[in-house]
Amino acid sequence: MEFELRILGSSSATPSTNRHHTAQVLTIGNQHHLIDCGEGTQMQLMLYRVKHQRICNIYISHLHGDHYFGLAGLISTMHLQGRQTPLHLFGPPGLSEILSLQFKYSGTNLNFKLVFHELDTTVYKKIFEDKGVTVHTIPMEHRVPCCGFLFREKPKPRPLIKEKLPDFLRPPQLVRLKWGEDIKDEAGNILVRNADVTLAPKRSRSYAYCSDSRYKPALLPYLQHVDLLYHEATFTDDLRERAAYTFHSTARQAGELAAAAQVRQLIIGHFSVRYKDLNPLLEEAREVFPDTELATEGTIFSVMERD
Repeated sequence: MEFELRILGSSSATPSTNRHHTAQVLTIGNQHHLIDCGEGTQMQLMLYRVKHQRICNIYISHLHGDHYFGLAGLISTMHLQGRQTPLHLFGPPGLSEILSLQFKYSGTNLNFKLVFHELDTTVYKKIFEDKGVTVHTIPMEHRVPCCGFLFREKPKPRPLIKEKLPDFLRPPQLVRLKWGEDIKDEAGNILVRNADVTLAPKRSRSYAYCSDSRYKPALLPYLQHVDLLYHEATFTDDLRERAAYTFHSTARQAGELAAAAQVRQLIIGHFSVRYKDLNPLLEEAREVFPDTELATEGTIFSVMERD
C-alpha cells in the first residue's frame, strides 16, 4: 500500500515567487489526506496533478492564515465540480464558524456534506480511524491554539506460508492465523501453531507533522521512532531568541528533536522569506541529524514497507 507525502507549500507567513504557503498531501492507499491548506493550495494540487476529489480528510493545524486561507476556495471548487462524497474537516475551534460565514454571504450551498471535527489542540488524542490508519493530535506551543498530527498504519496481518498450511483449514481459520492466533480444537489443544505457518508482519509506517511551535522537548514521547517527521524550521539558530519570541523553531532545534526521538528521517519547512538560499537551514539541521531533507514544493517522500 502506498504511503507517500507530497509537499505543496513550504513558506512561512508570506509567500514568495517560488515558495507557497503551507500545505501537504499524505497519500495512504487510495486516499489523500490534506494537511493544512494555505493560500494557493488548489493551484498546487493542479500543478502536481493531485486529484482533489480523492481528498477524504483535511486537517488544519491552527488559524493563522498561511495555514488555512486556501480552504474556502478549494471547497468551493469541489462543489462546482460536483463532489458528492462527504468531506471531513478537522481543525481548532472557530474554523467551522469562519467557513460557514464565507459560504453564507457568498450564497454557496454545497452539494456535499462538510463534516466538522473540532479539535482540542492541548492534548494527544485519536481523532480519526479507518481500517488501515489512525490519526492523533499532537499539542504544539504557538501563539494561537495549534496542534500537529500523527498518522500511523494499523498493525498488519502476518503473511501465510502456503506450503506449510494443512489442507483442513477453513477460510475463517486462515484469517485468525493472519492475525496471530493459533488454531485449536474444541478441547483447547493446538492443531496449528501460528509461528509454524506464518511470517512476521511488515512494520507499520508512521508520519508526524509538527506544525508551528516553539522548540518543545515534551513532544518526544509522541515522536519516538516515527518513519518520517516534519518539523517547522522558520529560522537558523543565530535567531533562536526571535524564534522563541515568535513561537517558532530553528533548523538546529528541529534536528535536535529528531535525534532525540530517533526518527528515521526528518524534513524541515515553514521557512522565513528572509532565506533566499535554504542550504544554511539544511546544513544546520544535518549537523545534529544527518538524515534531513528540505520540505520544498513538489518534493515527494515515500515511506517504504519493511520488515
